[in-house]
Amino acid sequence: MPELSHSRSEDREGTPDDAAAVNALRSAVMRLSRRLKHQRVDESLSPTEMSVLGTLARCGSATPGELARKEHVQPPSMTRIVAMLEAKGLVRLEPHRDDRRQKVVTQTEQAEAMLEESRRKRNAWLAELASGLDEDEWAKVRAAAPVLEKLAQL
Repeated sequence: MPELSHSRSEDREGTPDDAAAVNALRSAVMRLSRRLKHQRVDESLSPTEMSVLGTLARCGSATPGELARKEHVQPPSMTRIVAMLEAKGLVRLEPHRDDRRQKVVTQTEQAEAMLEESRRKRNAWLAELASGLDEDEWAKVRAAAPVLEKLAQL
């Protein structure tokens, strides 16, 4: 894959090589993401519900409004998602320590165990897939992982 130039971010597609790299990255990430989503432990949860649980695992307890911002959904949608997760025993709502009008969403032990099993299954699938790479390709994947993580956080 061509390297991205070190120009300003709005110029990342400025050269044909950069445009090709951006297109290849987008396409590969989307295909890999779709395939990973099929490696689910609990088929009763939607990808959005799994994403919310993952956010709680990474970031800790949060208000529904904070979760909505982190997940890029509207607050009323997050309220519905949290209610579904609560009904399934995967989160609990507790009073906010500073603002009693708000609630704080916390994942339960059941959610933690389910997420751990999901990670284990997805990691095993991805490791099996990666076994088809040669050592040079695998070294490039290891080197690219922190960069992809940074892109995911921007």
